[in-house]
Amino acid sequence: MLWHELTIHTTEEAVEMISNFLHEAGAGGVSIEESGTLNKKRDTTYGELYDVPLNDIPEGFAVIKGYFSEGTDMASLQAEVNPRIEELPDFGINVGEIRYETRTVDENDWATAWKQYFKPVRISDRLTIKPTWEDYTPESVDEKIIELDPGMAFGTGTHPTTTLCLRTLETVIQGGEEIIDVGTGSGILAIGAVQLGAKHVLALDLDPVAVTSAIENVELNNMQQQITVKESDLLSVLGSQDPALGVKLPVKIIVANILAEIILLFVDDVYNALESGGIYIVSGIWKNKEQVVHDALVASGFEVRAIEREEDWLAFVARKR
Repeated sequence: MLWHELTIHTTEEAVEMISNFLHEAGAGGVSIEESGTLNKKRDTTYGELYDVPLNDIPEGFAVIKGYFSEGTDMASLQAEVNPRIEELPDFGINVGEIRYETRTVDENDWATAWKQYFKPVRISDRLTIKPTWEDYTPESVDEKIIELDPGMAFGTGTHPTTTLCLRTLETVIQGGEEIIDVGTGSGILAIGAVQLGAKHVLALDLDPVAVTSAIENVELNNMQQQITVKESDLLSVLGSQDPALGVKLPVKIIVANILAEIILLFVDDVYNALESGGIYIVSGIWKNKEQVVHDALVASGFEVRAIEREEDWLAFVARKR
């Protein structure tokens, strides 16, 4: 099967928004390649192995590829996406000098070839992400494995925003907590939370493709009893008070790895869903959004306990007063 490939040259800061635009425009898959060069040092803290050589994308920039079915009018599609990208600077997001390229590719060129580069990755002292098609033996009894088949619509779990969340969850989960994961994507944070000792996780996502992916990964990890996956616009599903959600409000921990612009929309809802002293871990924040997210958390009554950083991304650890 042939696919149309739309390549967009932009900045790392704009990656998540533009990727979302491509998904909403009907992309059958999206791949992201960020700067791997020059002044960026690869993290080998946990013995990571890198099979892919550093690329020549300038630091701070990225290349996004969206794949669309044969017969798609690519000129019309680009005309649909471009105005949305041009509006991003109005929201404080630097998109750089956008450049587009299109070509036609065979499905095998993108649908499965990327898997050869996704190897088991040690994320923290206790967590390792393992693709389902790779063999891996834990180095110790304390090492927990997250089995993952992300599909083309989701990342491999090694993006800085995801690793920040997983490492932070490792520090705050004591065991037996009920947790809500907002914007679960492939379900990786929910699975990691259970591996770290959470009693139950309610994993939410507005995208039905994400819900399907998360359910599949939950089943791969045999966690159907510990994780409930639901389609929901942020925390709206909580209004139903459905016992089938698997958690009882208020909960001890909420984690959200989504865009800063979305985070700002429901800070009060998160505060109300947490018990007194509960922890909110929020990531997906580019460095230029630090102050506005900090101010929103404080305005809602949170105490900011820590700010974790990796590259140009950061995560807040906030406590409900």
